[in-house]
Amino acid sequence: MTTLPSVPRHPRPLGGDTTRATRSSSLVDLSTSILNNEDRAHTLSSPRKPSWIRAKVPSGAGYIAMRENMEKHGLHTVCQEASCPNIADCWSRGTATIMILGDICTRSCGFCNVRTGKPGPPDYDEPDKVGKSIFLMDLRHIVITCVDRDDLVDGGAQIWAETIRAVNRHAPKTSVEALIGDFQGDEKALGTVMDTSPHILAHNLETVPRMHKAVRPQAKYERSMQVLSRIRNAGLVSKTGIMVGIGETDEEVLTMLKDIRERAETEIITIGQYLQPSRNHLPVDRWVHPDQFDHYKEVGLELGFRVVESGPLVRSSFHAEEQVRSWESSRNNQN
Repeated sequence: MTTLPSVPRHPRPLGGDTTRATRSSSLVDLSTSILNNEDRAHTLSSPRKPSWIRAKVPSGAGYIAMRENMEKHGLHTVCQEASCPNIADCWSRGTATIMILGDICTRSCGFCNVRTGKPGPPDYDEPDKVGKSIFLMDLRHIVITCVDRDDLVDGGAQIWAETIRAVNRHAPKTSVEALIGDFQGDEKALGTVMDTSPHILAHNLETVPRMHKAVRPQAKYERSMQVLSRIRNAGLVSKTGIMVGIGETDEEVLTMLKDIRERAETEIITIGQYLQPSRNHLPVDRWVHPDQFDHYKEVGLELGFRVVESGPLVRSSFHAEEQVRSWESSRNNQN
């Protein structure tokens, strides 16, 4: 296997999508820089989107009803904050991804469209509000995620636990998937969340080890692998997600899939194309063909993943409810 140099931290200024956070004209434009597989960035023309990168325009009764409900109950959604291309599809299915602990993140990942900054204090009434709101919206499946709260002693773990319990109490028919951060490696904080036993407990690796400094500068690949291992060792259903087209190679992706299965025994994985949210985020390195996504899925299933959701527009919560059903079917067939 060819060893490639690690990619340095991206030069995007702190603050998430800076076009949303400031009116200053002194912005760093990364739209013509490609993080390729050499030890330096080149100035090239950004690759044009291929024909298979086409998202639906948000519309329809289901989408409109979901949007109105989110606004009515004052819920933040990663669907909106992160500019997810599947918002129309998921919301029309009665599935959504809400974001707790505010909408300002303490980290500055090079791919993420959520704002970076200094968050306000947590809303300790939020868990109960979320639980009641999900009941009123009559959701079949809810994915709960959060901004990273490195400013809090427990990383927000207690709010996490109370939110999951509140949803189970108020909306017992709604299955819960929790997409958590790494809590900076705090085992006690992770344990606080695991004790609530959500239907699925997910933590995204996002990219291959070599790309972490550029893509997830405040995270560590090994630390995230430990999170996934602990989830599995606790007997919970574990899930992770990665992006492609952000500077990695196909060989690295396949090596990573094997690493995840061998070390963490993760059961569900999502693989999707990276899309640049703004000119102040990391640029797209390549457009991965749908046939290659099919190959990722084939290899993933051979390695032992129970569910592999792989495609250009796939995101961590894409068809999340169907993933639960697929996992249950796979488990029942094995038994």
